[in-house]
Amino acid sequence: MPDLMLFVEDIAQEKFLTALLERMAVERQIRLKIRVRSARGGMAKVLSQLEGFVREVRRGVAVRPDGMVVCIDANCRGFLDRRKAIEARAGDLLDLVIHAIPDPHVERWFLLDAEAFKEVLGKGCKAPDAKCEKERYKQLLNDAVCAAGVQPSFGGVEYAEDIVAAYHIQRAADGDESFGRLVQEFRSWTNRQIKAG
Repeated sequence: MPDLMLFVEDIAQEKFLTALLERMAVERQIRLKIRVRSARGGMAKVLSQLEGFVREVRRGVAVRPDGMVVCIDANCRGFLDRRKAIEARAGDLLDLVIHAIPDPHVERWFLLDAEAFKEVLGKGCKAPDAKCEKERYKQLLNDAVCAAGVQPSFGGVEYAEDIVAAYHIQRAADGDESFGRLVQEFRSWTNRQIKAG
């Protein structure tokens, strides 16, 4: 069972990515052991946790995982800027990194598949544009859940597993470049796991 370390900024990233990675692994007939290293504190905390974990592996205090998904929102800074920040801290474990860089925020990924959203909540959502306004996609997710006649407890994040279960992954990947990059990198990683196994 491949060991996958997940570095995330917040609970929205953790819930969405855990559900997505588990689903994509099952589709490839792989069972994963996902460990979450960071789930609070934003980008700075994720990068600090990543750097610290790399040091722990180097010193033999932590076990080298089979892969690491590192998620930080692009926050309108772009994929390359965020990838450089991740890679600057990945050190000896750079070959294990799978980049998850939602552009601009992970809440946008919740809204990419209107049909999945409708299947889960009873009413579809408007396909989100890509604008760089802080907190915009959190509000759009919350508003879409409310428009479906549901009062969200956690802004809609609580529906991550169900939305991902209904998701048309390839269609979402084709329609959103940042989501497509993650799907492609994860599929390449699973191919390597299959060959190694």
